[in-house]
Amino acid sequence: MNSELQVPPMNRAYLSVGSNIAPEKNLPDAVRLLCKYGKLRSSSSVWESPPIKGEDQPNYLNAAVILDTPLSAATLRHQAIAHIETLLGRVRHPHDIHAPRTIDIDIMLFNHNIIRLDHRQIPDAEIFQRGFVAITLAELDPEYIHPQTGQTLAEIAGGFIAEDSQLTLRSDVQLIQQKGKSTTRV
Repeated sequence: MNSELQVPPMNRAYLSVGSNIAPEKNLPDAVRLLCKYGKLRSSSSVWESPPIKGEDQPNYLNAAVILDTPLSAATLRHQAIAHIETLLGRVRHPHDIHAPRTIDIDIMLFNHNIIRLDHRQIPDAEIFQRGFVAITLAELDPEYIHPQTGQTLAEIAGGFIAEDSQLTLRSDVQLIQQKGKSTTRV
């Protein structure tokens, strides 16, 4: 009998995080809480964008992170992400999916898997629909090859970079706590 400890296999989750209610606080808080469920590999810059719908609400701050986790996609979504969104006061409005939110965390990519998770497909279609998703993911792993299209994240983001003038880099918002005078990026 082997007495060595079994290390659970690690999965690589590419997550999109966004907020338009106290986002300068909620985005870093969400990333800090995600670290309880795995190892944060990297975090993107933070980008500001107008709301998709509901122009009478504040702009969103958006970013992406890579989390290496022993959790399955379903467990990550239903337990970890749901718990973090609840802790940060996320309220889901059944008749307004574009309502303001304290935090929104979505699994965009999971390893190189193609998965159906509840009403969402992973890889998430928003990678091709939202510049703030494609650009932040490409910043983290530009050579990642989309398992359905064969395009790299850099190629996908390239289509948005040329046309998306609604995105503003928010270098004043850091997802990872600063140590001393320099920012620690994972």
